[in-house]
Amino acid sequence: MSLTRAGRTTLPTGPLLGIAAVVAVAATAFAYTAGWLSPHRITPQRVVTALQPPAGPALGHRRNHIKGICFTGTFTANGAGSALSKAMVFTQGSYPVVGRLNLAGGDPRMPDAMAQVRGFSFRITTPDGQEWRSAMIDAPAFAAATPDAFFHFISAAADKDPNAIKRYLGAHPETLRFVGWAKSHPRTESWTEDRFNSLNSFVFADAAGTKRVVRWSLLPANKPVILPPDELSKRAPDFLQQDIVQRVDAAPQHWELVVAVADAGDPTADPTKPWPANRRTVDVGTLTAQQIEAEADGPCRDINFDPAVLPSGMSTSDDGFPAARSAAYRVSFDRRMAEQKDYPHTAAGARQ
Repeated sequence: MSLTRAGRTTLPTGPLLGIAAVVAVAATAFAYTAGWLSPHRITPQRVVTALQPPAGPALGHRRNHIKGICFTGTFTANGAGSALSKAMVFTQGSYPVVGRLNLAGGDPRMPDAMAQVRGFSFRITTPDGQEWRSAMIDAPAFAAATPDAFFHFISAAADKDPNAIKRYLGAHPETLRFVGWAKSHPRTESWTEDRFNSLNSFVFADAAGTKRVVRWSLLPANKPVILPPDELSKRAPDFLQQDIVQRVDAAPQHWELVVAVADAGDPTADPTKPWPANRRTVDVGTLTAQQIEAEADGPCRDINFDPAVLPSGMSTSDDGFPAARSAAYRVSFDRRMAEQKDYPHTAAGARQ
């Protein structure tokens, strides 16, 4: 589902409110497991509800990153990842992928040009029956340092009191980095030109039991073509989906999967803090989109891209977000499954 995440910097109240609202809607549905924050009980149910737009959720749909398209393809491991993790997915070979290219937000009819955050989710399966699931976004850092801060951020952004978001930002200046990125980062003409980042930290264990904290990114094979704001505004409402269909019909599209390894002292529990660019990186293989399908009846439609679903050789770190996201994703999944009858259908009964 997107995301969002800032001493004391003064910004105009109007722009802040506008950006904060967009970011809140765009935020990936991170939450807390029930009881973590007792006695306040900030539960996954409360967080998922807080993410829905003022008019209410689009029934039958994901609660965030609602607009998307499915793809199938392969992950071709080059073998280099086995130096970091014993997971079979890094053993040299090709493994099937089901993925989803998506846009943050809760409106399935939102024009693509309005999306502040773009997302990329994948599920890689291996012959040993294990899976690696990941939900990534194009931001270089998240908007909140902890699940607690994230909940208070989206609550402040939705508050009718204009001072609520100002108070939050005053107490959480780390969010301003994400707000600045959301306002001004360049937009490309295609998902195939975007870099996507895990943002959260995970632990890899190799065959000898050595553990390393890592983050990963997908780097596009295509050179980015930046759309100026005036050109972006002229694009069709579904231009990203139209583009990916045309590109994959013409030829498979590729991203390199690169793993960054933390040095001692790097912040591993705070996704608002990027690691230095000179950290060791390992290119572990190529993820390829080979076929695009509409989400309605596509293979990604009912997949929960839970980032806590990891194969042996990978585990969560001291970063609290993967567990929190997992809890929220389950709530979102259960709600949309209970609303299947409300999902749009064609006259022939096929989902759209």
